[in-house]
Amino acid sequence: MKIKNCTYYLLPALLGWMMTTDALADKADKAVTVVPKHSTALTPDSTRSVWIDVDFHIPEGVFSRRSRLIIVPQLLEGDSLRDEYLPLVADAPIYSKKRYRRMKLEGYVDPYADVAQAVSRPQDGLVLPYRRQVQLPEGVAAGHIVAVVTTDGCGECTSIDTLQLGAISNLAPLIDGEFRLNWMERPFVVRPKVMNGTGEAHLQFKVNKYDIDLSLGNNREEMERMLETLRPLVNDPLTTLNRFEIYGMASADGSLAFNTTLSANRANAAKQWLAAQLRLSADVQRRFKVGSRPEGWEPVLEAMRRDGHPDTLKVQEILEKYADQNDDVQERYIRRLACWNDIKDKYLQKDRKVEYAYSYTVKSFTTDRELLEVYATRPDAFNEDELLRVAMLQTTDANREQVYRTALKQFPQSELAACNLAAILLRSGRAGEAARLLEGVKSTAPEVVNARAAALAQTGQTAEAIRLLEPLAASSEEARYNLGLLYAAQNRAKEAYDCLRPFADVNSAIAALAIGADTEAETVLNGCAADVSPRAEYARALVAARKGEAAAVATHLKAACADGALRRRVAGEPDFDRYRADKAFRTAVNGN
Repeated sequence: MKIKNCTYYLLPALLGWMMTTDALADKADKAVTVVPKHSTALTPDSTRSVWIDVDFHIPEGVFSRRSRLIIVPQLLEGDSLRDEYLPLVADAPIYSKKRYRRMKLEGYVDPYADVAQAVSRPQDGLVLPYRRQVQLPEGVAAGHIVAVVTTDGCGECTSIDTLQLGAISNLAPLIDGEFRLNWMERPFVVRPKVMNGTGEAHLQFKVNKYDIDLSLGNNREEMERMLETLRPLVNDPLTTLNRFEIYGMASADGSLAFNTTLSANRANAAKQWLAAQLRLSADVQRRFKVGSRPEGWEPVLEAMRRDGHPDTLKVQEILEKYADQNDDVQERYIRRLACWNDIKDKYLQKDRKVEYAYSYTVKSFTTDRELLEVYATRPDAFNEDELLRVAMLQTTDANREQVYRTALKQFPQSELAACNLAAILLRSGRAGEAARLLEGVKSTAPEVVNARAAALAQTGQTAEAIRLLEPLAASSEEARYNLGLLYAAQNRAKEAYDCLRPFADVNSAIAALAIGADTEAETVLNGCAADVSPRAEYARALVAARKGEAAAVATHLKAACADGALRRRVAGEPDFDRYRADKAFRTAVNGN
């Protein structure tokens, strides 16, 4: 609730002096005081909230039976008022009557009606507790919560006391939240690139004939499809055909011996057509093999089942009973069924299936130069290991990204390509895309889990990221470090410190400062002397401030304030309160 009807004047000089005392009126005979007198630092939680838990002691004679006491907690960042919180309002008996008459006669609307409490004998003094959780505005990491105390008897503020309730100290925002990401690598091994494939063509033949007639049914389309499969295997200079096997099939009806020969001839006819179209050499043709496979009665049974034929069960029983016999025996009994004419007319396939299987070897690339040269024109000829090696040879993230995308297109299950691509996406601020990419990776490898946690954290799912990292922290340095960053983001200072401590970097020094381990923080910062970034210098200024070294505070702050955000933070940092009157401090921070 904002303060209404009262105007407070907090002059900068007055405010600066207030920060070094417990209250403006501490020495006065009739001063409002706050207990505890020396409030500890208030550290915001993960919701940017702090808990105010104080008692206001109002001595006798501070406000009369005719007045109202108003205590308004305020958040100050430097000399800027950032927020006001729910006030504490106490009404003396006569004031309450006057307020009631004014509301009835004048229609007065009391802005404090919901929070005002009646006090029967204010002149005797009283204790007013204030217990409330308040939320800090976004971006406020340091400052002070004060209470402005006024007494109002006639609608105008008549006196002011300003009490300090607590100092806001949140060092977590100083911790650099950039995740450590694992870069997955594995040794490059040259492996034989033997590829295998299968296919089938549904062809129509004249009864008991095996010639390829392109005018029948879809024969032309089916043969062209087989041709397009074979063409690159024999024409591509990077491939060597190892074998090409073609197996023909004939109808289940008729003798097995006749059908076997007929189907083999059909397979050979397909081979000859392909050889003629591609002008295959005799050497290549020797790698072809033709044969036959009995089609059997299973396709007939399946067709009847799909059609819901009433005699399906009878055919099934025959096939099961004579499963150890050949097609001729099964046919003998099927022909005796009353549904034979249906089977012959409806379920004996008009299309005969030709199956084929093939194997070929793709040239392996053994040197980095060869890998890069061939990749430029033929990435499709690479196996996963070769593509991953090409990615590692790139000099920019943009080029690596392109190679990893190619690798995942050809090898969707490559966890290494997915993990490294996710790392690139995270580094470039595309956390949402990284999260979606890793959703399809089922791996529990530490590198993948760490990247997944980073993506979740950067998309606001901090709790889920912590859940992933906690079991991994004992075995993975990266996971432990990142977990420390997430604990810091949730203002879990002790847990953040425990995780970050072994790394002895600026982040760990800040975590130490957050829990009051000042000596350790100083030792770590001394070991990081090469880091003279504004953030490191700010941490050194905090150490110096806690040691009472005014000159060092000014020196380090001068370097830290090159960062505008840190310069703004100085204004509210409680550790610097006792140095604000120093000329060297003001010069370091303001340049004058």
